[in-house]
This record gives sequence, structure tokens and C-alpha cells, in this order.
Amino acid sequence: MAAGQVVQDRAVRWGVLATGGIAARFTADVLELADAEVVAVASRSDASAREFAGRFGIARAHGDWAGLMADEDVDVVYVATPHSAHRAAAGLALSAGKPVLCEKAFTLNAREAGELVSLARERDLFLMEAMWTYCNPVILRLVELVRDGAIGEIQTVQADFGLQGPFAPEHRLRDPALGGGAVLDLGVYPVSFAQLLLGEPDRVHADALISPEGVDLNTGILLGWDSGATALLSCSVTGETPRTATVTGTTGRIEVPAGFFDPERFVLHRSGAEPEEFTAASGLRGMQHEAAEVMRCLRTGETESPLVPLDGTLAVMRTLDAVRERVGVRFPVDGPTG
Repeated sequence: MAAGQVVQDRAVRWGVLATGGIAARFTADVLELADAEVVAVASRSDASAREFAGRFGIARAHGDWAGLMADEDVDVVYVATPHSAHRAAAGLALSAGKPVLCEKAFTLNAREAGELVSLARERDLFLMEAMWTYCNPVILRLVELVRDGAIGEIQTVQADFGLQGPFAPEHRLRDPALGGGAVLDLGVYPVSFAQLLLGEPDRVHADALISPEGVDLNTGILLGWDSGATALLSCSVTGETPRTATVTGTTGRIEVPAGFFDPERFVLHRSGAEPEEFTAASGLRGMQHEAAEVMRCLRTGETESPLVPLDGTLAVMRTLDAVRERVGVRFPVDGPTG
């Protein structure tokens, strides 16, 4: 799809880059949307691409990334590779004139993220991080209530995301070259949640358990803002945490239950009042919310989503960089220390 082209009067045609679990989940969700098609899939393996295409009834399977980028029937590329390959994959798509939805963590560091954002803006192409939380209608309602003063001034945000370990040393979560560790894989969620509400922090503190390979396994993050607000966040690949979030203000609090990154409800506690439960039915689920937002933007000619703005993605990547710096985690792409 050339820069400036708007998709109208037909289904948006997706190309999926990668064939792992998250690519399968996204594809299954998108195939249930009435105004979307998945027309092509690409992998570095012909066999993997063909198997994935057969599983989901996709017309074309490309055994290399270049084939997907040259596919004229693809309107937008969904990048679902490990985040160590996001810079290369999304960059290749943008260079080929394809709009991109790129999984999180967006890249390995803020420098790579800035390169992708600059490329998209130079070419007037759509680019969005696949932060589905920001597109969830329950989260949108939560943000609206907070901004309307439902809990007063935010004092503290708490959120966690931990998986039950242990993971073997050869697992991608333990490999620095693949961007291993808890922060990029899981910490991106609580950090993004806090920054959705408070913006980029003025101070970043962190501590972590570091693996022999040099990646973080269990990490605590304290963010501070000049307003006096703080965020207490954690991520782990050594134990399953509750995966909940709480936003506390001067006149109340909001509690988001397990799965705060894709919630179906939350509870508002106002001082002196009975708890109120909020839901927000949209007819969509899971990754359909982010896919629908991408397609809305493509139909209106927008190159950035107001729900997942690129400047916000860059701000989150800067915070993740700062966390890794505080705990001493460096990836090969970061280059030598100063």
C-alpha cells in the first residue's frame, strides 16, 4: 500500500510476519472481523509458513520476509517476531511502503524505536505498537474516569506481571541476544499502564535478580513524577504474580483484576461511597481491539493512532532503557558502555 493511500469500500488485507503463538492468536482474532482478511503469511522457513497458512486458510505463504513485502495484495503488515527482530522486520516493511503494526516490546531499545518512528514519519506511513491494552474499551473508560477526577489526583499506580519459572538457560527469555529477561517481555505492560495515566516519569529506580547470562529474572521498578505520584511495578519470570493493577488517588482508587492488560471490568472505590463495577462491551475481544484501531486509521488516512501514539511508545522505551541501565542489563545491540 503506497504512502497516503486509504483503504475504503473493501476489507483490509493483512500480512502476518512470523508463525509463533502470538501470531496465531492475532490471526485467529482478525479472521473473525467482518472487514478484515489475512491474505499472506511469511516466515524464514517455507515449511513453517505453509503450515501456518494451511492452519488458518491463508492464500499465500512466503518463505522469506521479502516475499511478504513485495506482495501487492497486502495492505498492512503485522510483525510478530521476537522483539530482537522487530527493528529489522518493521524497517523492511516500512521501506517497502507497507503500514505496520509491530508487537511489543516495540524494539530492543529506544534508539531502535526512534529509527522506526523516523522512517515511518519520513515515508508518511502508518506505524503502531501492538499495545492492545491501550485499545481495550475497559481501559479507555478507566482513563476517562481518572481524567474526569473520579479518584482525585493520582498518588500511586501499582501493577505486576510475572510468569511461573524456571526457564532453561537456552530459552529465549534467558538470551541477551534475543532481548531476554522480564523487563521487555513483561515489564512493558505495567510500565505502559503507568505511563498511560501519568506520562513519562521524572525518575526511574529499579532492582533485579540477574541471571548468569546477564538478563533480569525478577525486577522491581519504582517510577517517580514531580507531581508527587509514584508507580510501584514488578515483572518476573521466576514466579506467577497476581497480574493486577491499582490506581490510588486522593479521593478514591480503581482496582483492575487479574489480567489488567486485557480486562473485562474494574471496580471504582470512591471515598464514602459503595464500590462501582464498570464494564465496556464493544462486541470485540482480545487483539481485535488493536486490529480494529489499525483498520480505522487506514480507512481515514491517519499515520498514527491517537490511542497508541508513537511519542508514547518512545517514552515507554526510554523508561525500559533506564530500568535496564539501573539493573545492569545490556544487549549486544546497545553497543559498548560509555
